[in-house]
Amino acid sequence: MKIFIYCQHIWGVGHLFRSIEICKALQGHQVILVTGGPQVDASLPQHVREFRLPGLMTDRNYNGLFPTDRRKTLDQVKKERQKLLFDLFEKEAPDTFLIELYPFGRRAFRFELEPILKGVRNGSLPACRVVCSLRDILVEKKDPVSYEKRVADTLNRYFDALLIHADPNLVKLDETFSRIVDVVTPIFYTGFVTPKPAPGARHRFRQQLGISEDEFLIVASAGGGKAGIVLLQPLIGALAHLNSQDSVHLHIFTGPFMPDEEFERLRRNADKNVHVCRFTPDFLSFLTAADLSVSMGGYNTSMNILAAEVPALIWPYPGDREQGLRTERMAGIGAASVIRRKDLQPKRLGALMTRVLARKPQHTIRIDLNGALNTARWLEQGVNQ
Repeated sequence: MKIFIYCQHIWGVGHLFRSIEICKALQGHQVILVTGGPQVDASLPQHVREFRLPGLMTDRNYNGLFPTDRRKTLDQVKKERQKLLFDLFEKEAPDTFLIELYPFGRRAFRFELEPILKGVRNGSLPACRVVCSLRDILVEKKDPVSYEKRVADTLNRYFDALLIHADPNLVKLDETFSRIVDVVTPIFYTGFVTPKPAPGARHRFRQQLGISEDEFLIVASAGGGKAGIVLLQPLIGALAHLNSQDSVHLHIFTGPFMPDEEFERLRRNADKNVHVCRFTPDFLSFLTAADLSVSMGGYNTSMNILAAEVPALIWPYPGDREQGLRTERMAGIGAASVIRRKDLQPKRLGALMTRVLARKPQHTIRIDLNGALNTARWLEQGVNQ
């Protein structure tokens, strides 16, 4: 089976890494991952080929799209992308076109998606099953009535299925999308998408880092990094307010898109027990080995926390409801504690960290984290039916 997976990350990296995890589960198939955001160094399995469109991105305030190559205009890039994507689709003739987020988001990319969707439906392009790949929670819209009508109409017109990467026991789509009853396209919950730690990973990785069991490892992260300084700056100062600061090792992963000046400010404030870098391919191993995670509340980080079963403090990004709702649900099942805005100063944050480190480990949380494998199985069964 030949599968196109279309994923455009324009602000953070969560969408991209969730799509890559689904790619990994599709072993034995030809997978073409179509990307077109800022460059991210991410390894892909051998059965996956990446096709990079000319890059588009947005700033930290979501002020429209602009090219990653500043020598080109937005119109130039859009025309180039539209032709490249259409020609690729026509040449490769995939069996399945898996589109991440659209039409629930990425409306700005309809200029390149709609010609393909229309072509598949009217027969001018090769026949292909079209599937939407969607995360658990939607952000608010300025005009929810027209937005939800447009989404439902687009799904019903062009899509053969909607795969929601969530466990409905934790959160359901209709909590943030009221017109789910108007969607006639078949809907399936896959479970959450996340990698799983290997057995014994905690002990092995702590040995690799040179951290004994009577020391504390704290792992801090900020998703893509554009909004992370608000959390990570006071976190370094919070170490002075921990009871056992001499035996604490803090590893900070800022995200690849943190501005250079903010990244350098964190590095200047670090000491011998504080390590600051932008990214690690071993993030799940760090979480599995950690005694505490301090992070923002994006989808991928939150699911990594559940998979690693690590005690967690989460500051949800305040720009929309997505991270706040997810974090509150995780707190409700005992999987995390919430960092409020008033806690974002060293003394209060240090007190929160001390309390969580002193707690006994929680029992295993029963949430479906097999979303990548379930998605792959659904795609395979759908073709064979």
